[in-house]
Amino acid sequence: MKPEASAVARLTAWVHGHVQGVGFRWSTRVRALQLGLLGYAKNYPDGRVLVVAEGPREACEELLAWLEGDSTPGTVSTVVASYGEAKGEYSSFDRK
Repeated sequence: MKPEASAVARLTAWVHGHVQGVGFRWSTRVRALQLGLLGYAKNYPDGRVLVVAEGPREACEELLAWLEGDSTPGTVSTVVASYGEAKGEYSSFDRK
């Protein structure tokens, strides 16, 4: 059964590939804010970027599709994503 599109969700996505030093977090922030999402994008020492976004499930799905698509900066090889309940702990979308 598909979750309600307007339900609030939390997307956690580990983005693999050449995604650091190419404006990836900034572009992710811009796209997330366009979709009305809150959360962050953070670089990890192993080269991955962690994206955590909260908001309407449909908007989270749109962000995930963008992360997996061809219009992101750099080169995304894999996105490992999961959905959960929103925790409501963010007031903006930041780069960490």
